[in-house]
Amino acid sequence: MLDVGRKYVFDFDSTLTRVEALDVLAEMTLLGKANREQVIHEIQEITNLGIDGEISFTESLERRISLLKAHKSHLVPLVQELRQKISKSIESNKEFFEKYSEDIYVISCGFKEFIDPIVKDYNIPSERVFANTFRFDEEENIIGFDKENVLATHNGKIECLRRLDLDGEVQVIGDGYSDYVMREAGIAHKFFAYTENVHREKAADNADHVAPNLDEFLFINDLPRNLSYPKNRIKILLLENVHPVAFDNLSKDGFSVELIEHSLSEEELVEKIKGVHVLGIRSKTKLTPKVLEAANKLLVVGAFCIGTTQIDLDYCKKKGIVVFNAPYSNTRSVVELAVGQMIMLIRNIFPRSTELHQGIWNKTASNSKEIRGKNLGIVGYGNIGKQLSVLAEAMGMRVYYYDIEDRLAMGNAVKCETLEDLLNVSDIISLHLDDNRSNANFIGEREFNQMREGAILLNLSRGFVVDIPAMVEALKKGRLSGAAVDVFPEEPKSNGPFVTALQGIPNVILTPHIGGSTEEAQRDIADFVPNKIMYYVNSGNTVDAVNFPNIRLPKQSNAHRFLHIHKNVPGIMAKINEVLAKYEMNIVGQYLSTDSEVGYVITDLDKEYNKEVVKALKKVENTIKFRVLY
Repeated sequence: MLDVGRKYVFDFDSTLTRVEALDVLAEMTLLGKANREQVIHEIQEITNLGIDGEISFTESLERRISLLKAHKSHLVPLVQELRQKISKSIESNKEFFEKYSEDIYVISCGFKEFIDPIVKDYNIPSERVFANTFRFDEEENIIGFDKENVLATHNGKIECLRRLDLDGEVQVIGDGYSDYVMREAGIAHKFFAYTENVHREKAADNADHVAPNLDEFLFINDLPRNLSYPKNRIKILLLENVHPVAFDNLSKDGFSVELIEHSLSEEELVEKIKGVHVLGIRSKTKLTPKVLEAANKLLVVGAFCIGTTQIDLDYCKKKGIVVFNAPYSNTRSVVELAVGQMIMLIRNIFPRSTELHQGIWNKTASNSKEIRGKNLGIVGYGNIGKQLSVLAEAMGMRVYYYDIEDRLAMGNAVKCETLEDLLNVSDIISLHLDDNRSNANFIGEREFNQMREGAILLNLSRGFVVDIPAMVEALKKGRLSGAAVDVFPEEPKSNGPFVTALQGIPNVILTPHIGGSTEEAQRDIADFVPNKIMYYVNSGNTVDAVNFPNIRLPKQSNAHRFLHIHKNVPGIMAKINEVLAKYEMNIVGQYLSTDSEVGYVITDLDKEYNKEVVKALKKVENTIKFRVLY
């Protein structure tokens, strides 16, 4: 039932549209003029002075129009351009304007000539649009405005709204001084500072509510909206100095994002995670049952790295928390480092560089070899191992690989049936195992003794896969002629002092877990993981989730979407559909995926729903998590 007791008064510029229309008109009329940028900047400054109440609106309007040099013919392309500049959340909530058109008014200090055709698309007729009008000369040049119009005067919106004498509660939605003074004058009951396009401190400070988008305004007023829960109310916490592009991507999509440069201890995270809907971490943050139990609103975790051993995936699943990682984004960076380290080690570059830094010139070819023609053994033939295989073969190496899973060989790579076979044949061994704890000490004393005399070992996978004391012994005895280690069994939580038994051994390259730490990789991760998070939060997609059934969903424009996560026990779907039938919900589409522990069902519905159906679905036995998406 429509709420006839309220009236909604919208501003136009920077509220219904993302721009100030006269600024756009200036860009058109001044095209090709030598002083175009200077004049546009001057017009924008005058606009802001008027919006903030620093100068009278009449003065602001007169000064801008005199600078415009506009013609009536410019208004047609202006309208076309403004249609492309509708505010994002206004455009996505067209249903509200259609249903409540009789209660919606536009009061603007802009001009009816371009406002009327825009708002007509949103079912707002000209008689409910109150704005200025242009004056034209005989050649249809814009020479001024109707100064008799109350909206051409300072604080004209106050008088305009007073004359309308609207019944019921009057709410004003706008971005500037001329909007909030209507509430200050006592003729509007509430003022919403609309900050989706521009955040003006004066408006926000004088607002009853700050609305970062129309979804927030509609949510507060319990009005029909595109999203059940406004994105600005979804809190995202990013830890461990995640690339700032991730912050930008998520913020631009409307979420409230906080970025912390370091990891948090379990105790700190237990407190910080309360009320957080999305958590972004890297490898140092531990998501234990204690932390996850405190996460009262957590929907999704994004691991901005490949590994997920720092996350209790099973506990996340039981709590209905979806986890995404970045399995591909930094693979090239790791591979390039491995190639570089192979060349450095087999050429004996590191000792020569150290000597020269110490002032010793030692030009020699002793123990300096090419990688061409050498045998490379790759342990772990996943995404990284396969890329390394291709590059190594392109450089003339013979490639052998070992993996417990049946992996298809790339190029001329040869699969070894046992690890011992690979160790026996390889001049260089590169480890690329996953973070399964069963791989602890995968390479130890026995494996070092199976390697060729003078072999080289690279570990860019996990610190715990190599027995470090056994590696030190192999290096000192000459079983290994060199090694590169990027990962360690114990790593500090922040930059600072670090000690390992490998320090000081000749021809050993030590790097501080930077295999995937390139600008390109971090940028790719900052794009990939937030996209997965946004797909899930916005549409329910779980494609590439590491702990959840995967569902790829179509986008619905005229439907409601319910997400239901439950324990995978018989009869749940029947109970869900029984509830939907009871409340006469018509199902447009239904999507279900399960694994051994949980079921994930998405239901799209094509009609208004009784709020009681939500309560009923939440009460279905064995429900883990339920939410209305839109």
